[in-house]
Formats: sequence, structure tokens, C-alpha cells
Amino acid sequence: MRNESEILNYTPQNGDFEFITNRDINVDLNFASQGYWKGVAIHFLRDKFAMTGVILVSIIILFAIFAPIMSSYSYQEIVSVTDANGKEIVAKSLQPQISDSGSQNLFADKTFIFGTDDMGRDLWTRTWQGARVSLIIAFVAIFIDMLIGTSYGLISGFFGGTVDNIMQRFIEIAGSIQTLVIISILAIFMEKGIGLVIASLLITEWIGMSKIARAECLKLKEREYVLASRTLGAGSFHIIFKQILPNTIGPIITQVMFSIPVAIFTEAFLSFVGVGIVLPQCSIGSLIEAGFNNITILPYQILPPISVLALLMLGFNLIGDGFREALAPKLEDM
Repeated sequence: MRNESEILNYTPQNGDFEFITNRDINVDLNFASQGYWKGVAIHFLRDKFAMTGVILVSIIILFAIFAPIMSSYSYQEIVSVTDANGKEIVAKSLQPQISDSGSQNLFADKTFIFGTDDMGRDLWTRTWQGARVSLIIAFVAIFIDMLIGTSYGLISGFFGGTVDNIMQRFIEIAGSIQTLVIISILAIFMEKGIGLVIASLLITEWIGMSKIARAECLKLKEREYVLASRTLGAGSFHIIFKQILPNTIGPIITQVMFSIPVAIFTEAFLSFVGVGIVLPQCSIGSLIEAGFNNITILPYQILPPISVLALLMLGFNLIGDGFREALAPKLEDM
């Protein structure tokens, strides 16, 4: 054993140390440190139901984008042919069919995957055009609602006191008014169409988003990093949108995923009752309304739009459930 003076005066010699670059180093991957969002992504991708929802929604979005472009007919085109006598025959209410050149039917050489409606328009093209319109309305409305609702809720929760009381009383008043009353009033002053539908969604759908943002802000505004920013002289809006907002993204994303199918269903309902999309434009709701009128004699007309609506609702709800589980996983799922 070396005494203390020898240890203090010891000069390192060659061979006292060994570089470990050529040695195998085992890393415990199960407990390796990983970022929050990486963990969320891994948990989400492992959720079979969530991935099923992603696949369903992705397929419908791809068809909504490309099917009307690649179709042989326009969504508002009335398909017709001229017979041997020079008379124009419209392809009204044809059953779904695949091109068959050997048949004597005048429309046998044409393909109508979903058939035609009672005016002779191709339902395949109209279904996917309607899905495109419904998705555009839903995404635009929810994006704007997210901006309004999140900002409103964060400001209300951060300032608290009198400001919070006044803003929350306004939400209670706005939430107590029935949606149909708002729609009826808007229908008096606005023309039917996409604008009316988006306005209806903007007025009614932001309230739920604001409540979630406010609850998250009340939970986060007393955290240490917020107090540190305030001590260093940061302004209120800098703290709200730079410090608190990034930490509320998880619950907001989950709420958005659940709000999109609600917006799609609301648009379908408005078009179904006749205050939404007007002809010759189409949406999922207007196609369901047209098919409902002929459901007893031509039931095939309502099946495509109602199936697309059901798959969209299912897909977005599965994605929302997946995000909720990934952002706040239970102990047994980890």
C-alpha cells in the first residue's frame, strides 16, 4: 500500500490507463433516456387501433384528392348518349356496373362503380368530391376554432380574477344558445353554401377547445419555469404563447382529433336538412339527403356516402383514442 505522499506525488506511467474505444459497451436500451415526443410517437405507432384509424382516414383522403381528378366524369356532369334515332338518353338512376361492350344496353360500355343518381351524374365522382368538400370544411373550421379557442382559454386562465370571470360568463352564455337557433339566424343573413356551414362551425365548436386550454393553463401557470420567466421580466403574452402554449399541445391535439368527426357530422347534418351545400356542389351530407329521398326504390344511392361518413367518424375517433393513450399512457401500457 502506498502512503498519502506517494499517491499525491505519483506520476502516471504508460500502461496505467486503457482506452475503451475498442471494447464493447452494452447499453440498456429498455431504460435508455428518450424524449417526451419520441415516447408519444412510439406508443402511438404500437397502438393497432390507432394505426387502423390512420389507414382508414389516409385512404379516404387519397381517394378524395385523386378520384375526382382521375374520373372520366365531372361531379356535375350529366352523362348521356344518343340513340340510333338521334334522341339523347340520360343515364338516370343506373345501378352500379362495369363496362361491358357485349351488352345491348346503351350505357353498357360505360363504368359506374357506384351507379348514377336520378339526374344522371356519376355517384363515384360525386361521393369523393363530396368527401373532399366535407374534409376541407372540417379542417378549415377546426383550425380556426383551435386558434380562437386555445387563445381565449389560455388568456382567461392566465389572467384569472375578474378577467377570467367575465370571459367564462361569456362562454356560458354562448354555450347555452342552441346550435339550431344559431344556424337559423345565420341562414337569414347568409346564402346557403360552404360559407354558412363554416360560420356555423366557427361559432359553436371553439368553446370546448377553450375550456381544455384554460384548464391546462390553470395547471401550468404556477410552474417554476413560468415564475422564472416572470421574474426575469417576460411579458404576459410572451409567457402565455412561448412558455405555456407548447406544454398544452398534447391535450389540444387530442381534442382536435375528436372535434374533426364532430365537424364532419355537423356539416353532413346541415346539408341533410337543406341549409348546407347546394346543387350542383355536393358534400357527404347532401349526398345522404339525396339518397334518403330515394331509399325505398334506389337504396344503392345512399350506401356510398353513408359508408364514407361512417369510416371517417370511426377513423378519426380511433386516432383520437390513440393520441389520448399515447399522451397519458397507463402504467400497464408502458
